[in-house]
Amino acid sequence: MSADIGEMIVRIPVLLFAITIHEFAHGYAAMRLGDPTAKLQGRLSLNPLPHIDPIGAICLFLFNFGWAKPVPINPRYFKDIRKGIIITAIAGPLANLLTAFIAGMLIRSFFPPIKIYQMVMIYLLLMNLGLGLFNLLPIPPLDGSNILENILPYEMARKFGEFKRYGAIILISIVMLDNFAHTGILSKILIKPIFYLAYLFSDLPMLRQ
Repeated sequence: MSADIGEMIVRIPVLLFAITIHEFAHGYAAMRLGDPTAKLQGRLSLNPLPHIDPIGAICLFLFNFGWAKPVPINPRYFKDIRKGIIITAIAGPLANLLTAFIAGMLIRSFFPPIKIYQMVMIYLLLMNLGLGLFNLLPIPPLDGSNILENILPYEMARKFGEFKRYGAIILISIVMLDNFAHTGILSKILIKPIFYLAYLFSDLPMLRQ
């Protein structure tokens, strides 16, 4: 088995796990706040298939930055709509960061010289950090845009909401430019925080930058 094939075999299930945890956390947070929409539509699930957005998954797999199919949320169920949206939006990234923290603690306490195990744990750490931090960016349709929109004063939030229709195009353009034109936009914003947290969590010398 070549190194590339072995790496792919590891990356795909780790990617699916990270996406599933992220979207499940959104749906679970919404349910705890009184919104049963995700559960009724079969999205409150640890099955990765309902959560996969093809373009977002490809971007995450190829470029280590991506997104999943948004969990359906009905804010009318929330007692405080803006607060409910913020909590629901931040739940996904926080679930990824918590998963990365747990992976880091496992690496610290148990990291035998078994290549497949080491690869799984490192990807679990890095992919969850990448997915969590990337989704905190305030660019639609990422979670950070929903957080920002509901923190802003109403008039500013309304204007920001008008920007959302262009968000997906802008986001994909940034990812493409970063990887093919080597603009380094995402790298400058995210790579250092990702590796800083990865090293902080795991204490692996190879992750120190």
